[in-house]
Parts: sequence; structure tokens; C-alpha cells
Amino acid sequence: MSSSRNILVGISTLSVIIASSYFIYTYLIQDNKVDQSSTSSSTTTTKKQEEETSSSKEENKKKERMSNNKNTAYVFIKPHANNTKTQELVSKTLINKNITILKEGEFTGEQIDADMLIDQHYYAIASKATILKPEQIPVPADKFQDKFSLSWETALTDKLVFNAMDACIELGVDAVGLDQIWSKSDKVKFGGGFYCGKLIPDNHTPIYVFNAFFMEMRSKFVTPGTSIHYYVVEFDPTVLSWSDFRGSVLGPTDPAKAPEGSLRNMLFLEWSAYGLASEPNTGDNCVHASASPFEGLAERLNWLKVDPAEDSFGKLALDAGISAETLKEWSVDPVVKGKSIFDQLEDTDVDDCLAKMVDLAK
Repeated sequence: MSSSRNILVGISTLSVIIASSYFIYTYLIQDNKVDQSSTSSSTTTTKKQEEETSSSKEENKKKERMSNNKNTAYVFIKPHANNTKTQELVSKTLINKNITILKEGEFTGEQIDADMLIDQHYYAIASKATILKPEQIPVPADKFQDKFSLSWETALTDKLVFNAMDACIELGVDAVGLDQIWSKSDKVKFGGGFYCGKLIPDNHTPIYVFNAFFMEMRSKFVTPGTSIHYYVVEFDPTVLSWSDFRGSVLGPTDPAKAPEGSLRNMLFLEWSAYGLASEPNTGDNCVHASASPFEGLAERLNWLKVDPAEDSFGKLALDAGISAETLKEWSVDPVVKGKSIFDQLEDTDVDDCLAKMVDLAK
């Protein structure tokens, strides 16, 4: 009996031990799960924080790169104003406005003529006056016939149409002589900077000429003995915006309306002291400057024959995915998505200009 009681006590004690062991085991398993969950959660949080930090760093680097981008423009003193005094004024004014002069130089009238630099500069107008032949010009035949009571095909066949440069040769006149005949002609406007006039010269059959007014404008740049002085300049858009560069440093097209202290204002007020032959006006307004970062690139492509990949803004545009072919095509100011590309980018600073170009290139 005593032996049976001992056996029962032993069984009971063993049961307690087993139950206790199971409880402890269960507790440890659960506790380990909590630890594992905590560790896993901590690891996930750490990874997420690292990703966010990395993303933030990349974003900051991108912003830093963007904030370091500079506006780069092409500036030149026009032939009628190009002399030592004017050059000194322009250089001093640019430097005083925190504008860095990266490069400067000279182009003679002979160089400008031979390389047709001013023709390319004013391509939208000059293409009809000096670069393209009549059969290459997109003439709206219906408007031509409505205006002149002659079909465009007949005018071409009978060789009655000329660009302005060939008209000078045909009539044996210079730019001034052509402009005098043009001023009396009956004209029609086909589009922006695109005119045709019926010229009736003495002792010659009437002829039809495109953009004859450009020849006198061109002659101011290509006459032997004349020259332009150019500057490639750079400035920080956070210090000076492009619109202020053109509005307050250069001044508007009409120098009589230019704000005090602007280049065109100073040259307008003291034109004689700066060695100019006459008072500046909207045509002869002394100094030219690019209207946007892209226009500056287009002008450097033309005048300086730069490689876009070696130009500060050109490289940014290429890096943004805009092809070299597109840059070249846009450099002559075509209509892109219904409007002049130059007009769409006018007065934008470097980063905004790039963003708009990327959007327009889509």
C-alpha cells in the first residue's frame, strides 16, 4: 500500500514537472517570437530609413546640380556702335552686374558676309531674302494669286520671282537702291517676317521679291571696314534673372524707353560722347543679347561654331535627352507645337528653359 502511494505521488510530481516545463517552453517560444518580430520590424524600419535617406541625398544632389547651373548668353555690340569707348562701357557694366565674361572677340564685316553669319542669325527673315531660292520658299499660292492676279506657277516659270539678294543682281542696285524700290511696292504678308512685294523698277519688267527690306539691314553688318564685338557671358539666375538681364542690364528694343542705368539707356542719352554718328533707335540700338538660354546656344552654334557637347547649356540639353539633331533644327527658330520655339523659351532661366524644352521635345 505504501508502495502504491509512493508511485502515485511520483506520478503526480512528474506531471507537475512536465506541465511546468511545457509552460516554460511555451513562454520561451513566444518570447523568442516577439524578439524575432521586434528584430524584423527594426530591420525593416532601418532599411526604409536608409532608402529614404538615400533618396533624400539624391534629391539634394539633383537640386544642388540645378542650383549650380548658370545662365549663358551671347552678347554683341552692333557695327554702328562698335568702338573702344562702347566696348569699355559694355565690359564695365557687365562686370558691375555680377556677369562673368567667359570669352570675347571680333567678327569683321567681310567674315560676316562670307560665312553668312547675320543671315543665319536672322534666319526666319533672311531665309527668304538670301538663303533660299524662290522655288524653295513655301509660298501660299492662293494668297499670291489673290494679291497679284498671277499664278505662283506662272511667276516661277517665267522667272519673275527673286529673293532679295538675287534681286539686287537682277536690277543692278545695292541694298539701299533695292530698299527704295521696295518702299514703293505693293506688298503682301504671308506670315511672320515673310513678305512679298511687286517691284516696278525703271526700265525693267515688274518682278516679285521676298523680304527686300533685309538687304539694307544686312549691309550694316557686312560693309567692309565694319565689325561686331562679341561676348560670351555667364550669370547666376538666383542673383540675376534672364528677364532682368534683358530688361535692366541691356534695356528694351526701343532705347528711348530703356530704364536708367541700362546699356541702351546710357548709349541713347550720351551717344555722341560714346562716338556714335547718330542717336540710337529701335533698329540701331547698339547692343544685342540672347533672349533665352536656348537662343544663346543657337547663337553660339552659328557665330562660334561650338559643339553642343562642349557648350555649358548644350551639354545640359543633351544630358536631358534632347538630341543634337533637335538642337540644330530648333536653332533656326521653327514653329514647334504651334508657336516659335524662341518665343516659347523667351526670358526663361536655365532650369526652366531646359524643362520646357524637354516637354516640347516629347
